[in-house]
Order: sequence, then structure tokens, then C-alpha cells
Amino acid sequence: MSRTPRTLRRGRPELYSDYAADQAIWNTPAKRWSTLVILALALSLPWFLGRDLLGLATLVAVYAISGIGLNLVSGYAGQISLGHAVFMGIGAYTAALLGGSPQGDIRGFELDLLIWLPLAGLVPAFIGWLFAPIAARVRGLYLAILTLGLLFVGEHVFKEARWLTGGSGLGRKPADPVVLGFALYEERTILGTEIPAIGVFYLFALLLLVVLAVVARNVARTRQGRAFSAVRDRDIAAEVMGVPLLRTKRLAFTLSSFYAGIGGALLTIVFGFVTPERWNLLLSIDFLAVVLIGGAATISGPIIGAAFVVLMPRFIETFAGSLPGWFVSTAVGGGGLLNVFQLQRLLFGVMIVLFLVLEPRGLFGVWIRVRNYFKAWPFSY
Repeated sequence: MSRTPRTLRRGRPELYSDYAADQAIWNTPAKRWSTLVILALALSLPWFLGRDLLGLATLVAVYAISGIGLNLVSGYAGQISLGHAVFMGIGAYTAALLGGSPQGDIRGFELDLLIWLPLAGLVPAFIGWLFAPIAARVRGLYLAILTLGLLFVGEHVFKEARWLTGGSGLGRKPADPVVLGFALYEERTILGTEIPAIGVFYLFALLLLVVLAVVARNVARTRQGRAFSAVRDRDIAAEVMGVPLLRTKRLAFTLSSFYAGIGGALLTIVFGFVTPERWNLLLSIDFLAVVLIGGAATISGPIIGAAFVVLMPRFIETFAGSLPGWFVSTAVGGGGLLNVFQLQRLLFGVMIVLFLVLEPRGLFGVWIRVRNYFKAWPFSY
């Protein structure tokens, strides 16, 4: 098949003559240039933001990595999972064991990041691979309850394994982010500017996010990605068509657990300390909000959703003082109808319900609507 002339492609950027061009990640000039601009802006943040905002930006990158993992199993493959936090905890404690320092009875081997970070993803991936055949037997509400039970089991194990986690209420320090002697969490001078330690680690987290997002996008474009979508839309019909359900669901859980483990390991470094109570149901709900609010079955959606989930509490804290005191109290026990934390959870629930009812594709779907409106303007069709 002859390729479309370059002059015609320049005038009609969405005219394709083969499937490879249509399925390319950046299949239009607008996507390529907008991606480069966004990436350039993200790379420039350490030179313009303070430590506090850089910490939030790093948290967005880490949440986006774990959110992409949950989106692979829940958004693309349609398997509802409430146990995402337990796989993040497994990755976090794998990293802390291999890369952390020993503290009394708590063990640590002080290995390099090049060793503990891949294993922080591979160990949860192996456990997800083992768990997948059990999860493949059920679906819908039953699968959600099954993964919820796994979360409770994992939380109990984390509290009791004191040699690994430090025990309930105590916790332990995370792994040391050192690559071949180069510390990723130390203040550095880059391009003549003093970059704080959190800024250096932000650049590393951003690099990981870009790599893992491209990998996930390519997985979604492959034969396995199409199998995920078939199982999500109608698993019985997919099996009749020759899609192996067990292998497909197993791969989805394995990939999701790998991303969760990487995100959990990075999250402990951002927080600086890790306790067993952190890997609970509320954290899993946060990542469900990342997927549902950002946009299911997309790669851009979890990144947008992570920014929303991480930045919204700061937005509420900033503007809560302008709300009536009888409604929102900024102090603990202040006597208001709600405190800031309760208002955050209330808004999370309301946003999830509204997006499920009004815009199932989340903020990514809103962007698509806005883009299509201006592409078709001034016509209404």
C-alpha cells in the first residue's frame, strides 16, 4: 500500500493509510508537540518551585505510576480491585528490606537502588501472579470483596512482621535512594541553580513515570491490550473468540502489581517513614479515585487524576478559611459541621459518583469533549 503524500498528511493530520500510523502513540503533530511542551514544563519545575510544592509534584508522579498500574487491571481489563494498597505495601517493604539500614531487630541489607527498585516491582508482581487464578474465578462485586479480603490479610501481616515493618505504630525508615554511590535525595547544583533534595528525587520519579507510562501505552496497543479490552467488555464472548481468560487476567494482575510495588517503594521515600497502617482501604480508595476521576482505560487519565487527588486537599486547606466556620472547621475539634479531612473525603465520594454518572471517562473525557467542540466549531455536529 502506498503511503499518503507528506503534503496531504500536513493538511489532514488524521488521514492514515495504514493501521500502524493510526495506532501510533503520537499519531498527530498536535499530540507530539503538546507532549513535548508538557514534558518540558514538568522538567523545569525544580528551578521554579519551592520544597513544599516540589514535594506535591513528586507525590503526583508517584501516584500516577501506581494509578497507571491500577488502570491496567481495572480500566483496561475491567477487574475491580480494592487491594491495590497491599501490593504497594509489599513493594515498599521489599525496598526497605533490601535497600534500608538495619535498626535493632529490623532487618536491612543496604543494597543499591538498581537492585531493590526492580525487585520492589517483581516481588508484588509474583504475588499478583499467584493471586490471579483465585481472582479469575469471580468477577464484579465478588472480585471486589475478594481483593478487599486480601487487603485486610496484608494489613494484618504488615502489623505482625515486626522484623520487616517495625510493627504497628512504630514503622521503619525507607530504602536509601542511592544509585552507584550517587544519592538521589541530596541537594545538588544543576545548571547553576541549587536544587533541593526533593527536587532531585522529583526528576528521578518523573523519569520513571515517563518510561512506565510509555510501556503501559505500548502494552495497551498490543494483542494483549486488545485482549484486556475484550475481557472487560464481555468476558464470555471473549473466551468464545479464543481469548484465554485466565492468562489475560493473570497478566493484568501481574502488571498492575508491578506498577503498584514501584509506586509503593517511591512513596515511602517521599514520606520519609513507613508504617503498616498506611497501606489501608483509604489508600486503595484514593487510587480508585485517581482512575475514575482521571479517566479509565487511558494512560493520560491516571496522570490527570493523580494531580487532582494530590492537589485537591491542598486547595481545600488553602480556601477552607473562606468558608463559614459553622460549616468547615480548620482546627481539630473546632465545632464546625465538617473538618478539612472530612470535607476532602466527602468531595472525593461526590466526584466519583458524578463522574460515574455524568462522565464515565473522567477528566480525560471532559478534555476530549472540549477538544472535539473546538475542532468542530462553529458546527454543532
